[in-house]
Amino acid sequence: MSDGGTAAAKPDTSGPAPLHGLPLIAMGVLLGMANFLAAFDLSIANVSIPNIAAGLAVSPRDGTWAITSYMVAEAITVPLTGWLAARFGPGRVLSYAMIGFAIASALCGISTSLDMLIAFRVLQGLAGGPMIPLSQSLLLHIFPKEKAGTAMGIWAMTAVVGPITGPIVGGIICDHWTWPWIFLISVPVGAVMAMFCWYTLIPRDPPPVRRPVDTPGLLLMILWIGAVQVILDQGQEKDWFGSSYIVVLTVIAIVGFLAFLIWELTDEHPIVNLRIFNNRGYTLGVLVVCIGFGVFLGSVVISPLWMQTNMGYTPTWAGLASAPGGMMMFTLSPLVAWLSARLDPRILISGGLLLFASIMLWRAHFASNVTMEMIVYYQLLNGASVALFFAPSMAITLGFLKPQEIADGAGMLAFIRTTAVAFVTSVTTAYWQDSATRDRAGMIDRLHGTSALDQLHRAGFQGDQAIHYLDGIVQDQAVMFATNDTFFAFACAMIAGLAFVWLIPKTHRRRAPAAPTAH
Repeated sequence: MSDGGTAAAKPDTSGPAPLHGLPLIAMGVLLGMANFLAAFDLSIANVSIPNIAAGLAVSPRDGTWAITSYMVAEAITVPLTGWLAARFGPGRVLSYAMIGFAIASALCGISTSLDMLIAFRVLQGLAGGPMIPLSQSLLLHIFPKEKAGTAMGIWAMTAVVGPITGPIVGGIICDHWTWPWIFLISVPVGAVMAMFCWYTLIPRDPPPVRRPVDTPGLLLMILWIGAVQVILDQGQEKDWFGSSYIVVLTVIAIVGFLAFLIWELTDEHPIVNLRIFNNRGYTLGVLVVCIGFGVFLGSVVISPLWMQTNMGYTPTWAGLASAPGGMMMFTLSPLVAWLSARLDPRILISGGLLLFASIMLWRAHFASNVTMEMIVYYQLLNGASVALFFAPSMAITLGFLKPQEIADGAGMLAFIRTTAVAFVTSVTTAYWQDSATRDRAGMIDRLHGTSALDQLHRAGFQGDQAIHYLDGIVQDQAVMFATNDTFFAFACAMIAGLAFVWLIPKTHRRRAPAAPTAH
């Protein structure tokens, strides 16, 4: 494997020249918003499943297909981004993706049955998938090489703020309006952005490359990705490998993945360029990104669940409690971009992971009487750690690739990151629920033979009233212990991620200008 250091030092001489001044600012905002919209819509439905299920007269369990269908479709098109960009041009693909996203959002909002919603969520996911890696690769192309850290700062900020903002907006909409508006609000935003992309990005597209369609590779990818997503979504519900349904899907996923791997590595025109993993720097960077971002979004899922089940927060307030983290990242991103141009990015990545691990260890000692103020402090520090880690890790990972490999590399990175997030989220949720059940059973065993009920009776509680009161206390403590155990596991994962950071080769960066220039 090559470390890619030389490739990272070469200027990008392919395609149109980087932008400067007001056009650069406008295009940076546009591409950042494209990434934000895709990340935002991925998470906004998470807190809305009970409302969607009630509105469509289905069970909440069936309502989760509104999430799964989107994730499966997105996971399919994300790794295809490199092929689509080369075949049709990145600006054209992004423009059509935004148009399709706006149309699919409108169709989701007017759905009258679960089958309709699932079908239109698939269309929405197919359109949203390319928006994530294309916004990333196009940002790297429009910014001068020495300002790649700034480009990745914009992208990373929107990639993290989107999933945080989604549940907040979704909770507010469900509490005050009706669920279709979680989709309809994306329609005007997507339409306006598509129009600007059409007139600004397509003229900058390089000549298309006529690459044949790798149909077997595409079908194999759909097979194993679909199987994996269904396993992750329904594994907990069906008792994982205690279910023959999950076992069969697992076999399909493994066989399909191995067949896909063999085909893509031997085909002359693969739909996904797996050969970029020959680059050691890129491969290690992908691993670090997946660990950090997967654990971060795992914590983003667990925190609102804990606040609603253990602390009595409404969906709106649980979402608002997460907002300080996004605000802190938004505030620190310019500083991190400035530091990225002057320091070895591995220092910033290590600092972010170390801070993250320390915060998770502190968070693992919370009690049920923790105040909102303490939760806000945790979120602020959490946002600071992600700001230090995410943008530099993305920049250093893609910095090892040649210019013509960036679209493939960004697509593959987004795909693996999305899959890692789905895996971590599923495993974390299952671990959290199992830990709560186990801790509850343990506490009940310890209470047998004690005078706890007698003490409650002497305090004035009557019969079943005392039992219900004690049961409530046991349940709250079991959830609290399970939550703390989960965050301790997050801390251990972050510490393990630190070991891989310094295996990444050092990149050769241009020295940043002595004083900032107007771009």
